[in-house]
Amino acid sequence: MGELLTIGAFARAARLSPKALRLYDELGLLRPAAVDGESGYRFYDQAQLERARLIAWLRRVGMPLARIRRVCDLPAPAAAEEVARYWDQVRAETVARGRLATFLVDYLSGRGSAVEDAATMLGIRYAARSESGPVRTSNEDTAYAGARLLAVADGVRGPGGDRASAAAVEALKPLETLAVPAEDLLGALADAIEDAERALKDIAASTPSGQVVTTLTALLWSGSRLALVHIGDTRAYLVRGGELFQITQDHTYVRSLVEEGRLTAEEAVSHPQRSLLVRALTGAGAAEPDLSLHEALAGDRYLLCSDGLSTVVPPASLREALNGPGGPEQVLDTLIAEAYAAGAPDNIACVVADVVRLETPATAGRDGGSGR
Repeated sequence: MGELLTIGAFARAARLSPKALRLYDELGLLRPAAVDGESGYRFYDQAQLERARLIAWLRRVGMPLARIRRVCDLPAPAAAEEVARYWDQVRAETVARGRLATFLVDYLSGRGSAVEDAATMLGIRYAARSESGPVRTSNEDTAYAGARLLAVADGVRGPGGDRASAAAVEALKPLETLAVPAEDLLGALADAIEDAERALKDIAASTPSGQVVTTLTALLWSGSRLALVHIGDTRAYLVRGGELFQITQDHTYVRSLVEEGRLTAEEAVSHPQRSLLVRALTGAGAAEPDLSLHEALAGDRYLLCSDGLSTVVPPASLREALNGPGGPEQVLDTLIAEAYAAGAPDNIACVVADVVRLETPATAGRDGGSGR
């Protein structure tokens, strides 16, 4: 251990405030090298300056603290890749916001018209269901579908798992009745996630283990725009032009092994730790969900599901069922029947939604469906 610096001296050297250093200590991001047993005063080793400066740089690019912790714990090459992925995400979100800003500038300056915008408005027909697997004695999966919100959550088995998934979805439901413009969709979802984390913290306080965990994948609509929030291994799929696209990435240990090239996608399917989550909602206030904006087109079909469906029904079968005849309810029947035919070792939560054009108020009234 090198020469120890007081928290004030270390803060000046690292160009951080003592308040920030105390926060990083509490979060386990940057622990002091020593703490005075009587005064509680923190001391830092000069060797910690490199990590402190890296934290400061990452904060300046806007990276959340939870993600910074992951970057700091990675080897340098992997950390560089993680920073690149983060910045790609920021640029994608910035481009999406830029398109919305351009539309607003044109509209407010008279170069666009409300009538033209109304012509692009879309709605959804939808159905939702959560079924218990035949070998399960409890169901921790929650599925919800409304005219502007689709959501699936999968609570980890154990005390409070069912309440955790339900609470995560409930935190998003107020967005159904709020007039959220397209450019504010991501912010509204981010705020709702904070509400979900607070609700989970309360649930955890009343469970024997003091901890609850749930995944969450949801879509929020405004006109032809939709915002996606995703954390865990529940999934969102899009069928467009007959092709099936998975638009979320699992936040699991095996997925990270695949990304690192240490495991093939085929090997990941049967890996004994395929359900081990590396990101989820826990009530600890450190949730780091993926947030993204998407453009919806009439004719699109979306599927949100828990791993009780995606792990037993292969992509080819999902594609066939989603391209099959009938509306969302009939497609749900087919998907759940296929999961049961495959043994359904887990509970199954599914939401299916079809994107339709809203041409008149009367048509809009028919376009909505009712989840169950």
